[in-house]
Amino acid sequence: MSKYQRKVLVSTSAGIALENMDIMFLSFSLSTIITTFGITGTQAGFISTITNLGMLVGGIIFGILADKYGRVKVFSQTVIIFSIASLLMFFASNIYLVYLFRFIAGIGAGGEYGACMSLISETFSKKHLGRATSTAAIGAQVGAILAAVLASFIIPLLGWKMLYVIGVIPVLLVLDIRRGLKEPASFTQNHNDKQAGKFSLLFADKQTAWQTIGLSLMVTVQIAGYFGLMNWLPSIMQKQLHLSVSGSSLWMISTILGMCLGMMTFGTVMDKLGPRLAYGVFLICSAASVFLIVLAHDKWTLLGAAVIVGYFINGMYGGYGAIISSLYPTSIRATANNFIMNVGRAIGGFSSVVIGFLMDHYSLMTVIIFLSVIYLVSLAVMLTLPGLKKMHEQKEVLPQQ
Repeated sequence: MSKYQRKVLVSTSAGIALENMDIMFLSFSLSTIITTFGITGTQAGFISTITNLGMLVGGIIFGILADKYGRVKVFSQTVIIFSIASLLMFFASNIYLVYLFRFIAGIGAGGEYGACMSLISETFSKKHLGRATSTAAIGAQVGAILAAVLASFIIPLLGWKMLYVIGVIPVLLVLDIRRGLKEPASFTQNHNDKQAGKFSLLFADKQTAWQTIGLSLMVTVQIAGYFGLMNWLPSIMQKQLHLSVSGSSLWMISTILGMCLGMMTFGTVMDKLGPRLAYGVFLICSAASVFLIVLAHDKWTLLGAAVIVGYFINGMYGGYGAIISSLYPTSIRATANNFIMNVGRAIGGFSSVVIGFLMDHYSLMTVIIFLSVIYLVSLAVMLTLPGLKKMHEQKEVLPQQ
């Protein structure tokens, strides 16, 4: 990496980390928010739902703006939006203001992804793009760890509102972003393209439309598996398997470690073998590895299973930025990244509700079968995408030239 490429990667990774830190604050403050405002579980659950809806709205709007006016500009603007929205939580006096501020935070968080991934893809060569986007995506897991650590110290001492005041720190990142980053050459060359940010181009013809829908389905499965594991595995350990992990901290660290290792590996595998083969292997392994949770018989084997499952199911996450950026032209690259990722977030986020229903009415094995099946569905969809097939064929031809 050149010095500038390193700066791009550090800046985007930091932005993604701080965004996810802010989003994860809700997981650790939800119980105290319920107590503070005297709300029901349903009302509390809607906070996450409205945040995801904000991410979808922000993803579409800021994806178009990033393609029209610049990746660096939109990157910095979205960081400011979710930072200020986080600070406003300190002044929330009722649940409706919480809904409003989390919706605004979602708009900023949802808009950031496409700008980051487009900036990376237009700074790094395609040969190393998988590793670059996967490295940036690891920032999300770092953000989750930061949220857990900060929540454990701040909430008991200062209350849940002070936790969100910390969320204004990313504004300082903007000063560095604006000072050191510049718009990529490929963007500036196409700056006056009349097609820039044209949303309809995501569905320009049948092949492109299916590519957009298919990738959205794959991301939906990706997010569904992630939230299923993060939200329900501690409960499975404690209730279904009669195990106890104090505060779930050991479980969280082990799972996130597995996820980070998976992303680091996946980026390298995808750069060497191509996305079709890399996703094929990881999706099959994801469908098989979830059964390790059922086979675990004590705390340590379950923690080991969590690392392996996390390795495969979330290892693929960082690759989406690379393949979406490769399959769509510069003029709609940020739009495509944001739309596909945030549709997946909005729909996949409901997996917690589905898994909760299956846990209430059926069994742990039913949950595991559900997770396994959706990964196989994602595999089937992936194999039908013509753009990925073309990338695979090009990968096979290149060594012979």
